This record gives sequence, C-alpha cells and structure tokens, in this order.
Amino acid sequence: MSKWTNEMVKKYDFKFTKSLGQNFLIDDSVLNAIVDSSELTKDDFVIEIGPGVGTLTKELLDRAKSVCAIELDSRLIPILETELAEYENFKLINKDALKVDYEQLTEGEKSIKVVANLPYYVTTPIIAMFLTEGIDFKFLTIMIQKEVAERIDAEPGTKDYGALSILAQYYCDTKIVRMVPCSAFVPRPKVDSIVIRLDRLEKPRIEVKDEKLFFKVVKDAFNMRRKTLWNTMKGIGLDKENLEKAFENAGIDPKRRGETLTIQEFGKLSDCIYELR
Repeated sequence: MSKWTNEMVKKYDFKFTKSLGQNFLIDDSVLNAIVDSSELTKDDFVIEIGPGVGTLTKELLDRAKSVCAIELDSRLIPILETELAEYENFKLINKDALKVDYEQLTEGEKSIKVVANLPYYVTTPIIAMFLTEGIDFKFLTIMIQKEVAERIDAEPGTKDYGALSILAQYYCDTKIVRMVPCSAFVPRPKVDSIVIRLDRLEKPRIEVKDEKLFFKVVKDAFNMRRKTLWNTMKGIGLDKENLEKAFENAGIDPKRRGETLTIQEFGKLSDCIYELR
C-alpha cells in the first residue's frame, strides 16, 4: 500500500470532503498501472486533474517534461506546494478543472497527455470537455468509476452501450487497462473503478455532414432507448414522408432500437436526415 498517501493524510490531519469526490489512491500496483500505461517521455506535458496529496503527481513528475496539476480544494494547495517543492517541472493551478483555459495552458506544447484519478462527480463532464473542445491531447489515461468506463468501452447491442460510448469512440480508440477494487482507496468508495485509456484519433472515426445533427440523432436515440428509432426520431425536424425516406436511404429498419446501431449506421442515418431537412 502507498505509504505516501497515508503519511500525507496523517501529517496534515487532512479531512476528506465527500462532495468533492475525494478518494485517494493507496494501492501501488494501480499507481504503477496508471503510470506505465501513460507511456510518459521527457517530451510530454501532462495535465493531472485532482492530484489530492500528490501520490500520482510525484510519479508523473519523475517521468514527464512537466506536469500541471489542477486542484479545486484550496486546503490541498499548501500540501502540494510544500511536498513537491523540489520539482522544477511542477505547476499547480487552484481552480475548477471545467473552467480552465486549456488552449492557453498548453500553448506551444507538442505532446499533451491527461493522466488522472478523476473525481467521480465530474467524470463525464471532464471527459466530454476534453473530447469536444478541440484540446490537442494524445490520450487520456484516467481512473474512473467502473460503470462509466464500461459505458465508454461498450459495443452495440450491450446494456452499457449508449451516447457516451458513441461520443468517446467518435474521437478515440478506447482500451480498459485494469480493474480497481474499492479497497484501493482511502476513504473507500462504494463502487469499484477502472483505469481506461482513450487515444485520440487523428480525425473522427467517421465523417458526417453535420456533426451537431449527428450527436442529436445519437442523443435522441438513447434518451428513450427502449423505443424504436421511428419514435425517437419524430422530433428531428422531418415530416413522416421524409423521415421514412431517410430510414430507407440509410438502409436502416425504423423498428430497430438505437442501442443496436453501430457508429457508422448512426452517421449514415444522420447524413440522410441532413439531406432531407
């Protein structure tokens, strides 16, 4: 078990804040899995979100060119500044990770990687932000709750497959690195976690005529996932005749449910809807 985490918590008498999703890693094997799967080099600029007491941060600093840790809890700032003072390649920002200007932060950097034990309560918004806001990262290596990781990595026709699966796989290749039991943290969360890596593709997995429309089609299809595509697409902006034609042109049976469609089929359907709007 990681002595560093326990020592820091004890040394500073740190009290965990449940609302901030503070669960600090104490399992060295998980720590090593995160770092090893990040394949860090001295060319890498690493963004870490939620560094806690710096358990993972220390390992990243030893391997990367520089590490910028973003921490919301102001109580942790003096701990990190004191304990990591020896590292000249360390930058610390006391801010909400969703409100950071990443374009400015990464200006001039050619190899950007995101490595983090993400707080559970902001997992999906942070992932969506990095995927959709044009931040030029190479990959995300993140530890997140098991349920979300399984949704990201899910395939069509499975119960976990949904809008988040499409979003992640539109922009990235996804790979589950390892499972992480709740016993690997202090305090112990109620759910297990997974370390997952998202490698950004050079260009989106499919080419669509209207990206905004594509994601609306996906969202609508999964908002009512037990209903047929015909019923979920009624508000897409086509009359009955043209909606029928869109399905026909796409070669997709309107009686199917969204969870059965591949990302390519979603792209085909959205393009056919676009052409008839």
